[in-house]
Parts: sequence; structure tokens; C-alpha cells
Amino acid sequence: MKIGLALGSGSSRGWAHIGVISALIELGIEPDIICGTSIGSLVGASYVSNTLNKLEAWVCSLTKFETARFFEINYSLNGFVNTERLNHFLNEYVATDDSLIEDLGRKYAAVATELETGREVWLTRGPVLEAVWSSISLPGLFPAIRNSNKWLVDGGLVNPVPVSVCRAMGADLVIAVNLNGDIVGKHFKRPKKHHKQEEIQGVVGKFTNLVTEYTASLLAPAKVDVQPPNLFEAIAASVNITQDRITRSRMAGDPPEILLSPRLSHIGLLEFYRANEAITEGKGCVRRMLPALQEALGMV
Repeated sequence: MKIGLALGSGSSRGWAHIGVISALIELGIEPDIICGTSIGSLVGASYVSNTLNKLEAWVCSLTKFETARFFEINYSLNGFVNTERLNHFLNEYVATDDSLIEDLGRKYAAVATELETGREVWLTRGPVLEAVWSSISLPGLFPAIRNSNKWLVDGGLVNPVPVSVCRAMGADLVIAVNLNGDIVGKHFKRPKKHHKQEEIQGVVGKFTNLVTEYTASLLAPAKVDVQPPNLFEAIAASVNITQDRITRSRMAGDPPEILLSPRLSHIGLLEFYRANEAITEGKGCVRRMLPALQEALGMV
């Protein structure tokens, strides 16, 4: 029986995929087919490239200050991500520039969206990092990626949890990870911060007022007074709603045998420095679904 693992989109919540994979491996469950959308494609590529342990160690050491350094002024308005820094990170902790999908030890696919037509694109051959770049290019943060004469953007716009891709690639049983099941509306809830605020002097000065507003929930303490959502909050909530609705629709027609839904609504879209929390919840989600996993895989 071939097992497929569908790793969904969800930006910083995607570090939960690391916990899910680790917990599955501890149970002796190693998927034959890995399909990822957006952050799921990144973590999935790291797993099939045997760099997942390095990736986990690095993201768990990530601070709010280091996260902020991945953003920059971009006068061309193609996006706010420091692509040079991100490319160095991908080379170090995901895959090398010359790594090819067809040379990996397991079947792998990354899902992207063709910008001009809205079509879903499955990247199953060619450079691993080119596929990851295409799949994670969230509009507004990343520039569109030119791949095979097509402009590609984030796959979460069309297939946030790629169950269908796993099945098309030969999976008999699909374990899907949905990071967006409990997030609609949660982005506007602003609980008091219980963890100590880090010193980020100099970071705000690096950004213009626009970028500061765009990343307000990342750099500034939560405000308790009632106020309209800023630009970043509106975009984040819109992404949450879109991905939640598409996920529900896609999985209603093609449900996985096992659905893992980590509880991650407390982690914001760009709070990549909260990896420890996300990974712990990923592991916890697998433990909660252990009876269903054992039954589906004939382990009881």
C-alpha cells in the first residue's frame, strides 16, 4: 500500500508539518508520496531531501528580529520578501540549486497557480527549489515566478491541501494536513501577549510606513482598543477565508483517509518565529489521531 502525505498551505503555521512528519516517522509511518502546497511544498522538499532535521533546528532558533530581516523595501512593488536572504535559507536548509525532483528518493510534487489562467500546476520534475519558489509565491509578499514560460504564484489559491495530487501520483491512502481549519475570523482576535517582547531596535527604521503597516502584527504589540483592520490584517484574513473555503470544497469531493487538523489559529500569518509551538502542535495532532491512523493502516 502506497501512502501519500498532502501538506497544506498556511504560511508560518506550516512549521507544524515538521512535527507531523516527525511523529509519523516515530510511529513507523514513512510516506511514499509527498505533495505540498506553499509552505507544505517547502517542508516536504526538505523531508525528501533529507534536510528536515537541519530545518527544524534552524526554525526553532528563529527570533522575531531574524524573521523581520527577511522583509525589505522593494521599490518595484513586486513583493516585500528579501529574496536573496530567502534563497540562501532554502539552499542551506531545504535543497541545493542543482537538486532535481526526479533524483529524489520519494515521489514529490509542489502545487502552484498559473497567474494568467488560474490553472493548477503540478511541479513533478526539474529543480526542487524552482518548484518550491513557485509554490510559495504568495501575492503581495513574493514576486510571481517564471517557470516553463508561465508566471506562477502560490498554490494555495487553487489547491490548499493537495489530496488530489497524491491520488494522481499513485497513493492508495492519503494522510492530509489542513492548517487552515480553525482560522477564519481568528486573525482579528488580539489576546494579550504573555511572552516577553524581544528587542527589535532598528528594524522599524528599516521599513517605510507601508511595510511597517503591512507587517504590523509581526513587529508591534497587540492593541486592545477597537479599530479597523490594517492592510496586513485585511490581506491575512482574506487569504484565510479563501483557503478555508477552497479546502472545504476540494476535500468534500475527494476526502483523505486521514485528516490531521492542527490547532493553530493563535499563530499569525508571518509569525515564523513561533516554530516550537507549531511543531509541538503538529506532533500533538498526530497523537490525537493515533487510533484512526492505526485502524486505517492496519496497525491494530
